[in-house]
Amino acid sequence: MSWISERKKKDGTIQYKAVVRVKGYPTRTATFTRKTDAQKWAKQVEVQMEEGRHSKDGDSRYRTFGDMIDRYIRDVVPVRHNRRLARNAILCHLRWWKEQLGAELLTEVSAPRIVEMRDRLLRSPAVDSKGKPYVDAEGNVRRSKSPATVVRYLASLSVVYTTAVNEWEWADHNPVKKVRRPREPMGRVRFLSDTERSALLDACRDSANPLLYPIVVLALSTGARNNEIRSLTWSQVDLERRVIRLIETKNRERRALPLTGLAFDLMQDLHANRREDTELVFPRPDGKKPVFIENDWNKALTEAGIEDFRFHDLRHTAASYLAMNGATLAEIAEVLGHKTLQMVKRYAHMSEQHTMGVVERMNRAIFSPPANDNAPPSEQGAARTAEKKQR
Repeated sequence: MSWISERKKKDGTIQYKAVVRVKGYPTRTATFTRKTDAQKWAKQVEVQMEEGRHSKDGDSRYRTFGDMIDRYIRDVVPVRHNRRLARNAILCHLRWWKEQLGAELLTEVSAPRIVEMRDRLLRSPAVDSKGKPYVDAEGNVRRSKSPATVVRYLASLSVVYTTAVNEWEWADHNPVKKVRRPREPMGRVRFLSDTERSALLDACRDSANPLLYPIVVLALSTGARNNEIRSLTWSQVDLERRVIRLIETKNRERRALPLTGLAFDLMQDLHANRREDTELVFPRPDGKKPVFIENDWNKALTEAGIEDFRFHDLRHTAASYLAMNGATLAEIAEVLGHKTLQMVKRYAHMSEQHTMGVVERMNRAIFSPPANDNAPPSEQGAARTAEKKQR
């Protein structure tokens, strides 16, 4: 069906908006200055849609949601999502979406339909990569998917729709943008106390794996991610300028890691004794892949008596130490490689003393009475006392 609506603009002119709706097609609209033109256009488009001859969407009428997912997995995932963990995650998300909506026509999947799936996700049980009930770090079985997980499912689908709209012209808009995301809790902040840090470093130093200790020290001193450190090559390490240059990062932006103190000393030792058969800084015995540290890491945690701690928490530890030593949130974000401050707000409470000092200096500067530097100390004190009484 089609209809025409009339609208009067601020300058007094009248416009006619033609709207055409036919099942299996997205709604079509166009605006004209003459009503007869609007009626003519609406009639033509409606006939073309009903006969399957509409130039832009003739094929889209028969495409399904599953067709869109399949094409993205086939053509885009291998190119755009080349990091293994990111690829596995988005494949998991998209396969779930296809199971739920794959048979439906692409033009009939609307925002309300995606909202139904969002709510179904929030009620669905949480499982690990092997399909077993998910157990968190404290040993609790998670009964349903977390809001953060649902947000990532929606983000994966939104990326597919954006490609379908902008590159393939399979859809006119991205319905996921209209769907409200569940509120995510503040991110986990687990960092090492001074005692825990000493115990862990001792356990890593005594590990049968000689590379575990420098890897952990590098993570603590730079805040780099596990994969960023283990995949390092010597071409990225500049000992003369004391910096490591990361090329492949999670957010696809290059980042520099300053090398100072113990981390620099360890990297110097590694370079002096580097292997000639590989470019990797931390290689496996065969030299072909990065070293595997999972078992040695878990053993070191056990020997150090540290519980509820993951390797990624070394990154939180580095950020927490920065905050407690006066770094601003912007500085922490730059060190960690975050594009916005949202991810580092979890460390805000740790920099309270630094913030208090800044505010205290500001208040002292604007509210303290000017002192007569030429007056004796006793007269300066008397002047301040008199000023207080006047207040």
